[in-house]
Amino acid sequence: MSTRIAFLKGHGTENDFVIVPDPENTLELTPAEVAVLCDRRAGIGGDGVLHVVRSAAHPEAREMAAEAEWFMDYRNGDGSIAEMCGNGTRVFARYLQHAGHVAEGDIAIATRAGVKSVHIAKDGDVTVGMGRARLPEGDVTVSVGERSWPARNVNMGNPHAVAFVDDLGHAGDLLSPPPFAPATAYPQGVNVEFVVDRGPRHVAMRVHERGSGETRSCGTGACAVAVAAARRDGADPARTGTPATYTVDVPGGRLVITERPDGEIEMTGPAVIVAEGEIDAEWLESALR
Repeated sequence: MSTRIAFLKGHGTENDFVIVPDPENTLELTPAEVAVLCDRRAGIGGDGVLHVVRSAAHPEAREMAAEAEWFMDYRNGDGSIAEMCGNGTRVFARYLQHAGHVAEGDIAIATRAGVKSVHIAKDGDVTVGMGRARLPEGDVTVSVGERSWPARNVNMGNPHAVAFVDDLGHAGDLLSPPPFAPATAYPQGVNVEFVVDRGPRHVAMRVHERGSGETRSCGTGACAVAVAAARRDGADPARTGTPATYTVDVPGGRLVITERPDGEIEMTGPAVIVAEGEIDAEWLESALR
């Protein structure tokens, strides 16, 4: 490992990430190293790490290299690997633009959940094609303390349980994962969204992200919430033939989610690069002792 490792810090609606450019995939970021980097007191701090690698240089992405030059090797804040991160994809795209790898307009980004279509607009917002939602069958409940609610099981390439509540305070502190049942519904854990109505096709949410705790925003979670709300409201685009657009307020800002009649979902929101610098490799090694 070199003495110093380049990094950047970015966020999308305050869902923040440590960005590690590594085009040729020369760095082997262990789960422990990722967790140290994401530590908000002893490290740089972030909800996760965006490891930026050329698709052709990464064994998990080589088959996507013809469609997308860049692969988002995303890691949760605890070091675990995640299939997809919607806000992370927007920040990843903003980094590629910042570094001069891409310009405004349409680009493709490879993820563990497949190739995602991204549009970088002139006004600064970034739109990500999030693919289609899957709605696994079966009843699910989530609980906080003495309260429990039915939840909609929505899969956006990663698993979500969406619960509509009367007050976002009912979600508690979200420091630990809210219990869910049945356990077989989410064998690898789940992202849990608590949702209240703010107006017509306008909701607000809090989320406990699997592997990260409560975050200021979750892109795939906002998409899952919009899908669940559309089904609840009788606005399923596949049935109405009309796109359904929901405004989703998160603690860190606002996202706009549109589901089309063909099932494709688009998420639009801001993405910001706030700093760049170097990681001292000796510090990183000592922090792991």
